[in-house]
Amino acid sequence: MNIRKINPWKWQDPLGFSQATEIIAPTHVLHCAGQAAMSEDGQAVQAGDMRGQITLAMNNIETVLKAAGYDWPNVVRLNYYTTDVQQFFAAYDAAIDRLKRAGCQPASTLLGVAALALPDLMVEIEATAMR
Repeated sequence: MNIRKINPWKWQDPLGFSQATEIIAPTHVLHCAGQAAMSEDGQAVQAGDMRGQITLAMNNIETVLKAAGYDWPNVVRLNYYTTDVQQFFAAYDAAIDRLKRAGCQPASTLLGVAALALPDLMVEIEATAMR
């Protein structure tokens, strides 16, 4: 499978995402449910800590990816949902740094939402991966 990043501009590069990704001949597609700051026993953790919640959500995505035989370079799309966009951007480097280290620049969307599934959650991240 080949992944072609479509970026007619450069402003998105420091933010760690692509305007579009073209997938050529994928054989497998993995749709990950939204991952949040949830412990292994399903409890919301890191209340009030946006950076901690982003980090744990990314850790949880990585766990799901690895369980399915994927890794960050296979991720072609990330959707971010947050209850506080400004706090999210203040801590977004927790996601960008990990993506850059992995050579991952997926198409992405950020949505500000009124609430997530549990009151203490501030961020939830969905991933789509292909190989």
